Amino acid sequence: MFTIAQISDTHLSDDKPFFVDNFVRIGEALRASRPDLVLNSGDITLDGASNEADLAAARLLHDGLDLPMRFLPGNHDLGDSQDSPGHGEAAIDADRRRRYVSYFGADWWWFDAPGWRVLGLNAQLLGSDLDEAEMQDDAIAEAVGGLGSRRLALFLHKPLFDRTVDEREITGRFVNPVPRRLLLASLDGVTPALVSCGHVHQYRASEAFATRHVWATSTAFVIPDHRQPRYGLKEVGYVEHRLAPDGTHDSRLVRVPGVPTHDIARFPEAYGPM
Repeated sequence: MFTIAQISDTHLSDDKPFFVDNFVRIGEALRASRPDLVLNSGDITLDGASNEADLAAARLLHDGLDLPMRFLPGNHDLGDSQDSPGHGEAAIDADRRRRYVSYFGADWWWFDAPGWRVLGLNAQLLGSDLDEAEMQDDAIAEAVGGLGSRRLALFLHKPLFDRTVDEREITGRFVNPVPRRLLLASLDGVTPALVSCGHVHQYRASEAFATRHVWATSTAFVIPDHRQPRYGLKEVGYVEHRLAPDGTHDSRLVRVPGVPTHDIARFPEAYGPM
């Protein structure tokens, strides 16, 4: 059994350390459980896209866990997708991406565990005009082409959709329709057994088109209902995925005692008043 502890939307900063204590407490629980891998699925930083010091502080905090670690970027780490609606965030560009990679390493990757291939993608490159978007596409083709009898687990920052693959809405919460269609086409007929993401700060597990879709909640905070609909459970924590060699799997929300579920509306110093 290969165990992945997925943390997400940690929103770490040294200048504005509002959510560091939650990260430290959850880190203590992770060190006690000793998963095979800790995977941060994005929005690692409070504002690493604009403030390099947040990237440095977040990397230092993760190194302090002293656990096997992989990272995927979120919109707060290197800018949002170029085709996302404007929310006051800068879009991804070559310099922001390069700076992120200098702290956290490759922004897409894949590796094998018994019975599985785990593929991590940079969601902000989907639909991008950066040269690296084409390089990521090549990596997807390589990962899928050599899949063999393994099951595919796909991780990225944003959910692919809410309920159905043919949704047309463009909200910034999900991968937009055109890049979503292109991504699924690039899988060359392979249906992932598991797709897991973050971004929405809610936990949800659902089935769609023979795939288990899991949304990891934030370790830091939830977003009030008047700013974001309830898609699932608004509660902080992390998600544990267990991948069995026979291709079966299960995922569960892990609540850590003593870790409060902050409401971002109570922290206007972070991103402005709600």
